[in-house]
Amino acid sequence: MASAPASATASYKKKDGTLSMSQDGQSVSWAPKISGGPVGAFTLHVANLSHLQQTPITSPKIMLKIFAYQPGKAASGEVEQYLFAFTSPTNARAEADTIRDILNAGIQTAKTAQAAASGGQSAAMAIASAVTSTGSGKPIWYDDNKLKSDAELQQSLLKSDQNLRQVFMELLRNKPESVSSAQFMSQFWSSRVHLLRAHAIEKSQARGPYNVLSSLKPRVENSVTKLNISKEQIQLIFTQHPLVKKVYDENVPRLTEQEFWSRFFQSRLFKKLRGERITESDATDSLLDKYLRADEHAGHNSTTNVPHIIDLEANEEDVRRHGNRPNFDMRPSSLDKVPVIRTLNQLSEKIMANVAPIDRDPSAPVGMDEETFNQLQLRDLRENEEQDRIMLNIKDQSRFFAATKEEESNEARIFASQDPAVILKSLNVDLARTYPDRGAGVPLDQLVEPEEDDSDEDDTHPKKQVVGSKAGLARASAQIFEAIRDRRAQADSASNSKTCGLPQAIFDRLSLTHATTTEFLHQFWQAFLSGNPDRVAEITSLVESLNRAMDRIKAVSDEAEAERQAEIERRKQQAREIMAATGRNIRPNLKGVEGGQKVVNQLMGPTVNALGKAISEYRTAVAQQSKEAALV
Repeated sequence: MASAPASATASYKKKDGTLSMSQDGQSVSWAPKISGGPVGAFTLHVANLSHLQQTPITSPKIMLKIFAYQPGKAASGEVEQYLFAFTSPTNARAEADTIRDILNAGIQTAKTAQAAASGGQSAAMAIASAVTSTGSGKPIWYDDNKLKSDAELQQSLLKSDQNLRQVFMELLRNKPESVSSAQFMSQFWSSRVHLLRAHAIEKSQARGPYNVLSSLKPRVENSVTKLNISKEQIQLIFTQHPLVKKVYDENVPRLTEQEFWSRFFQSRLFKKLRGERITESDATDSLLDKYLRADEHAGHNSTTNVPHIIDLEANEEDVRRHGNRPNFDMRPSSLDKVPVIRTLNQLSEKIMANVAPIDRDPSAPVGMDEETFNQLQLRDLRENEEQDRIMLNIKDQSRFFAATKEEESNEARIFASQDPAVILKSLNVDLARTYPDRGAGVPLDQLVEPEEDDSDEDDTHPKKQVVGSKAGLARASAQIFEAIRDRRAQADSASNSKTCGLPQAIFDRLSLTHATTTEFLHQFWQAFLSGNPDRVAEITSLVESLNRAMDRIKAVSDEAEAERQAEIERRKQQAREIMAATGRNIRPNLKGVEGGQKVVNQLMGPTVNALGKAISEYRTAVAQQSKEAALV
């Protein structure tokens, strides 16, 4: 909010005056320049405002219309309109925008507080209210620097994600000594900003209102209805069902709190509000049954903004009573026949009406917008619009395209006169001259040689393999099918065991080692490619960490091989015991023992290659620097 109250010169009902905001931004006042007359000064509280409308920027008149609820009639939806015309000769547009922005912010804040007080805040409104106090008007997840410096958010993410916490602790234990804790935290979270952003959005979300009566399930013990209900649920019942609040106010404390709720959850009124059909076997209650005929939706018109084109009730008077009866779904029915459908529809409408959309401009018009209106128009009933155009008549049109055809035919004749074999031989000469170190390669002139018959092939003089020949196609097909068989074998092997034959403990350790190694590689390349000479010590420490990562991979590989050999020895011992007990010589299936050093090396092969590449690049750079220093 601005430090000084905003004000603007504006006329109201053709009378000049001043429109100004209060110091706290909670009200807007208008006062005439000359007192007296039919219009006097008045004040509108922001909490009572519904929405705003403003003339477009292209309009010569700069006007702002404020819609405000009448005091005490906000529930009925009755609003009053206040139209202000800004009359400043030099700065009218800026003054109008300032007043509009302040009022929009106040309306959104009031709606957020109202939604929170009504028993639940929707996810959208919770996100809208999670705005930083810096005055930027943007939530924290829009700023990467704030995400990386929010220690509380980082700790919350580590507590919620066990795998991330294990990686964090493993990296913290093995971080180089030259890397400070602040540098480590910055490097770790700089590559996980997306996780912090998603966690911040998740924390800001809250559960919105729901159908509370459908979630309550009373239980009967010793002919007494018992139910665990919280204060929040009671408040939500009063908000969604004003009739229950009315019954409560009229009968409590004449009835105790416990007695009232016990009788309510056994009454027919409870079944009616839940949308269930009332039967003759339901218990009666002389106190609560008299409210069965009360309409809790009295004064609520759910079809106020329904377009006439889809308003079935409004179109009913235009339907002629002839021909077949309407379909069952199109016939009007009483509330007693399908109570649950109408109850749920009315309750859903009420819940959604209390959720203020944050992706909509509060100053936009209420009701049907232009796009919706265009979609609902019956375009099939329109007449075809006549095309108003001037016909252009051209005599002898062929001469406009004669030049193009002549150029194309000349170019085609030039290409047709060329000999492909001569052109390919010249290309071979040019390639050999340009790339002498690569050899002649495959002669290009073989590409146009005719295919020879396979029957003429001789063992002592095999024919040349021509691109596109049957032998070449067969060789390519064999390679493709071989690759498919290898890929299928790998997929079958992976599907047979999620851990690729390794024990679960070793597989988990291997996964953690892979994650930490990848993190160290990321930090190394980030520092190595930065070109900052101040990070030489950090790069040296990271190279040591990469060397230790190779040792950790080898340790996991050795442990996996030891487990595999132990399993092989166990199967051999089992075969020897069977031989000693029964005399049967059983050959153990040692080829079926999976896992071991081979699997670890196969899984970690790309990571080992990446480590070797990083260490090799580092040694090359060190050797180059040493050579340059010796020359100097």
